Amino acid sequence: MSIKAILFDLDGTLLDTNELIIQSFQHTYKTHLNKEVPREKIVQSFGEILKVTLDRECPGCSEEAIKTYRAFQALNFEKLITVHTGVKEALEILHKKGYKLGVVTSRLNESARKGLKLFDLEHYFESIIGANDTKKHKPDPTPALMALKELDIEVDEAIMVGDSPFDVLCGKNAGIISVAVAWSALPREIYMQHNPDYVVDSMEELIDIIENLNKNQSL
Repeated sequence: MSIKAILFDLDGTLLDTNELIIQSFQHTYKTHLNKEVPREKIVQSFGEILKVTLDRECPGCSEEAIKTYRAFQALNFEKLITVHTGVKEALEILHKKGYKLGVVTSRLNESARKGLKLFDLEHYFESIIGANDTKKHKPDPTPALMALKELDIEVDEAIMVGDSPFDVLCGKNAGIISVAVAWSALPREIYMQHNPDYVVDSMEELIDIIENLNKNQSL
């Protein structure tokens, strides 16, 4: 089967939200635990559902910590987010070529859409699955399968692109080709230990891989 759809993670893959996430956690931990947490430790939880992280790190105060985190993000959202190099151009190319595009994110749906709208990207996506759209989250395959259902695409017609082990495993667990992006904030060995099918250094390289996969299918 040829590739007809691409599912993207959002944070760290399409949008550079690293600074927003790191500062949000640092503010939250300082507020509720009165401690400084190094950036390196915070990065280790990238891709994880917020509630899971704060239930673990702020036992007994996680609900208030979530409110603090989200309030800080809302206040600093536009100031601390950028779009990764080549993303808009690549999405435009893929869209024009007729590929169906979806977002599968651990961020709340409304927040994901807000980030996409900030850079005029939302209109490229026919499906956006956020953390509040399902009770099962990456690395469980459910959110990816939900997106494919909305796109009317089979698992062997899609690829999953992300920057964390949660994304790689979500794709693999769903039976989807997995692609890791080399611009991840995580050390390369963290996502490589889960054996993504491909690793790309740029969005242009991602397009080349998709086109080559489809070319080989037609031979």
